[in-house]
Amino acid sequence: MAGGLRELAGYLAALAGWVSALAAAVLPQWRQSSYAGDAIITAVGLHEGLWMSCAAQSTGQVQCRLHDSLLSLEVHIQTSRALMVVSLLLGFFGIIVSVVGMKCTKVGEEDPVTKGRIAVAGGVLFILSGLCTLSAVSLYATQVTYEFFRESTIPINARYEFGSALFVGWGAASLSMLGGSLLCCSCPAKERRGQQYHQQPQPSTAREYV
Repeated sequence: MAGGLRELAGYLAALAGWVSALAAAVLPQWRQSSYAGDAIITAVGLHEGLWMSCAAQSTGQVQCRLHDSLLSLEVHIQTSRALMVVSLLLGFFGIIVSVVGMKCTKVGEEDPVTKGRIAVAGGVLFILSGLCTLSAVSLYATQVTYEFFRESTIPINARYEFGSALFVGWGAASLSMLGGSLLCCSCPAKERRGQQYHQQPQPSTAREYV
C-alpha cells in the first residue's frame, strides 16, 4: 500500500512539473526590463520570452509580437527552445508510461514486477524531462546575468533581469525530478519464486521393519 501511495505522489508531482514546464515555455516573461539604478519611472515595461516579446503599458494594455525569424535569434534562445520542446515531449511520454506502470491502474500488464519496471521507465523519462527544463532555464538565466553585469554603455535601468517564467521553470524542473525519483523508488523486489509453487512433501527416509 505504501508503494502505491508513493507512486501516486510521484506521479502527481511529476504531472504538476510537466504542466508548470508547459506554462513556463509559453509565458513571455523569461526576462523583463529592469528598474534598478536611477529611479526613472517608465510607462512601458518590456518582457521577452522564447516565442514572443511583449510591451505592457501603465494603462494595462499589453501588446505582444512573435519573434520574426528563427535563424536570426540568439543561440541561447534557440537552445532553450529546443530543450523545452524535448522536455515537454519526454514528460508527455512519461505521463503515458507511468499510467501503465502504476499499481493503482488496471492498464497493461498485471504482473507487479513488470508494472514496476514500467513505472521506473516513466520515472526516468520524468527525470530527463526535468533535467532538460533545468538546463534550458539555467542557460537563459546565465545569459541574462551576463548581459546585466557586463560593461556596456546601456544604463542599468534599460537592461533586463530575471522574469517570472524562469522561477516557474525552476519549480517545474524540481517537481519533475522529485516525482520521477519517487516513481523510480517504487520498483518492487522480485517475487520469491518459491511462493509460486506448492511445497512438495519430501519422501520419508524412515524404513519400516517387519
